[in-house]
Amino acid sequence: MRSVLLAGAAALALGSGHARAAAASTSSDVSQVVVTASRTDLLGLATTSSQGQVSRQELALRPVYRVGQLLETVPGLTVTAHSGEGKANQYLLRGFNLDHGTDLATTIDGMPVNMRTHAHGQGYTDLNFFIPELASGVDFTKGPYFAAEGDFSSVGADHIRFLDEMRPQVSVSAGTVGDQRVFAGGSTDLGSDDRLLAAGEFVHLDGPWVNPDNFRKLNLALRFSNGDRENGFSLTGLYYRGLWNATTDQPLRAITQGLISRYGSLDPSDGGQARRYSLSGTFVRGTRDWRFNASAYVVRNELTLWNDFTHFLMDPVNGDQEAQDDRRTILGGSAAYTLFKGLKKRESDTTAGVQVRYDDIYVDQQHTRRRAELARPRADKVREVSIGLYAQNTTFWTNWLRTIVGVREDVFHASDDNIAGGLPGSQTASLFQPKGSLVLGPWAQTELYLSAGEGFHSNDVRAGLTADGTLARPPFLVKSKGYEVGVRTRLLPRVQAEATLFQTDFDSEITYNADVGQDEAGPPSRRRGVEVSAQYRPFRWIELSADFAATHARYHGAPAAEAYIPDAPAVIITAGALVDHLGRWFGGVEFRDLGSHPLVEDNSVRSPGYREVNLNVGYKITPRLKARVDIYNLTDSKDDAADYLYTDRLPGEPAGGVRDLHIHPLEPRSARFTLAALF
Repeated sequence: MRSVLLAGAAALALGSGHARAAAASTSSDVSQVVVTASRTDLLGLATTSSQGQVSRQELALRPVYRVGQLLETVPGLTVTAHSGEGKANQYLLRGFNLDHGTDLATTIDGMPVNMRTHAHGQGYTDLNFFIPELASGVDFTKGPYFAAEGDFSSVGADHIRFLDEMRPQVSVSAGTVGDQRVFAGGSTDLGSDDRLLAAGEFVHLDGPWVNPDNFRKLNLALRFSNGDRENGFSLTGLYYRGLWNATTDQPLRAITQGLISRYGSLDPSDGGQARRYSLSGTFVRGTRDWRFNASAYVVRNELTLWNDFTHFLMDPVNGDQEAQDDRRTILGGSAAYTLFKGLKKRESDTTAGVQVRYDDIYVDQQHTRRRAELARPRADKVREVSIGLYAQNTTFWTNWLRTIVGVREDVFHASDDNIAGGLPGSQTASLFQPKGSLVLGPWAQTELYLSAGEGFHSNDVRAGLTADGTLARPPFLVKSKGYEVGVRTRLLPRVQAEATLFQTDFDSEITYNADVGQDEAGPPSRRRGVEVSAQYRPFRWIELSADFAATHARYHGAPAAEAYIPDAPAVIITAGALVDHLGRWFGGVEFRDLGSHPLVEDNSVRSPGYREVNLNVGYKITPRLKARVDIYNLTDSKDDAADYLYTDRLPGEPAGGVRDLHIHPLEPRSARFTLAALF
């Protein structure tokens, strides 16, 4: 808290003597956020119908319970949780349960968030280190059609843009489930087009749990920037510290037998702690004829999770709690050069780029009891490096035809110096990926898109147990293929709409093994589906939106009756409204429906999914002061945010355990009150 107050004082001091800073960025002005469009109109610019850009206005107006739900602004993406607030969220998109981030590549200002060869899950994506007020928008893609997108991006990729300027401001929040938050931030003009931004937040959240989460989070940010997005550079330092308890998914029979309540836990010592600090920079220069951009980053990330999923199945005396430790340093960067040059009087641009990343990782697994170590059956020292080279050309052949053709080559090398319980070794792999799109139009404010491409994800490089009990390594790089046909239109007045038919194939799917709380390489899979998204602005003060996604998901090579993919959502529906510039009133409402889906391969047990309505209403008391109330789970739905089917054992049960449904309920109806002031 002291650090946040100091950061706030610094931010206010930065802005107090500079009139230009006080009027710098209306995008972060708490007194006025006018809804002009929640998503940028990309007609004539997009590569696919499913590509998009989310504006800062939408991020500011949507009701968001946790920071990861900023990404729910991506159509068809659902963000939920099955454990404590400090842990990475669950992501679901295009019929994939992406667990904690597999096949959904996330970056912030050019810095990747996904973690390779992670203690808890491949692609682990924790956004708790990010302060939501610092987001200036989100750029997103879906499918393996973009040459600049590499590891984990085959299903989707989202890039959170960082603010350069912010009027000095402070906000305080308090809620009905033991949640409090203090935020302070602001920027100042240093002259010569230089700016300095400082921000900090402190968050505490208990939640509805019998054993409170007691989530404590401190975030600090300092950013120096020069110029603008076309010609400029930035240097950003971030610090995050988090501590929490966790109520993981619990066996349903423990609730029905009265051993615990719906919000209780069989092991109250579950939880976690995290620390992250990073330094990153961006650089961009260009003219009408060329553009060069580069980024670099260094990240130190530390995480310990204590989880007890199977209770007394493995150890009937001490229980099955385990600690998963992950300590890593990440170094990396990227550079790209784009040449804007006509091709025989046809407009054309060509981009060539390189991306480099190095992870120095220590990861271990401990058998623990109430967070005290009993044994350390496995520990690994892993070094992983990757280089990605790509090129992409866009050519406008006529005023109604353009092509986008790209190629990408990735080379990975990893070494695993086993410390305890594993299989040491090293491996190298490379993968070539062609990509292309054909765009027809616009005719009558409408474009048609045809896309095809190959992508990949990397696997955890540590060896795992096979069915016969031996250690073996999964394939290092796993190929994916995608196909899309879509349409984007603004033919109807004040309506922007997109529709996409897609197919995604993986040679091996990353699946979640609930028995051990980790990801593992699974069988090949295919998904076919449709997405429809639309936004309608009947008046300047309101926007209505709706997104619909339906997917058919099956494993390859398995009998039809046993080919269902567990936790793969068949339908995701969202609908909502954003309101601003209605006198002094503003707000947003969102309905989300995660449809029924199988929990086992033979479809004999299904989850009903969940339905939830979130709402916020705000009032601008003065041009510099506003109040807001957010109401989550407005209808007090008793659905579950996550559910799994696996075997665990409670005291007195057979040694082989009991196969049971395990649930993590939605938080009940709650409210959060916020008061924000500009200076």
